[in-house]
Amino acid sequence: MAKFTLYVVRHGQTYFNIFNKLQGWSNSPLTTKGISGAKDTAKRLSNIKFVQAYCSDTTRAEDTAKIILNGNSASDINEPVVSPDFREQFYGYFEGLNMDEAWYEAGAPHGVPTFKDIVTKYNINTAKDYMKEADPFHMAENAEDYWKRLDQGLSMITHDKKIKDGDNALLISHGNTLLSLVERFSDGQYDMTKRPANGSITKMSVDGDQIKVTDYNK
Repeated sequence: MAKFTLYVVRHGQTYFNIFNKLQGWSNSPLTTKGISGAKDTAKRLSNIKFVQAYCSDTTRAEDTAKIILNGNSASDINEPVVSPDFREQFYGYFEGLNMDEAWYEAGAPHGVPTFKDIVTKYNINTAKDYMKEADPFHMAENAEDYWKRLDQGLSMITHDKKIKDGDNALLISHGNTLLSLVERFSDGQYDMTKRPANGSITKMSVDGDQIKVTDYNK
């Protein structure tokens, strides 16, 4: 396995982002601002040579990936590797509902009525567990469900034979997933109550199975 840099970009703004709705496996298209923001991110990354790119199979992630790759003058790849393993957390019954109301349902029974309260007192994995517990269908992903899936995606990246030492790879990700990755791989260096902006860039140093966040939400 190689030692390389993984650039992780949150997808562009969507309509569900504007409406403050939970957007896990459900989807809404990029807004005009989201498309423009993705193009701005593409300009910031235009001279970075990526040997591989990945994204989830949601339209918002695929469209963002294509905009960034189309605006990149240094890379030879035109299409990302698309996989459901890179999807956002599945929120089950709460998909598409108001974020504040959904997190209240998940956290209030435990004395932490907001997502920020849950993360401040506990962590993001606890937030996932509370969401599944609150889901009347219990279909939402808890931490175990989520990481089992996402770890398969991370393994796909770290074992990709196209990536060599010193290379750069690109991953188009999602808000909660970026927070989850940063919490896991940053040793408490960053504020987990601050959500990554749409189109923001986070950098990770990958050395085999060892991953470390080196820059967040830029």
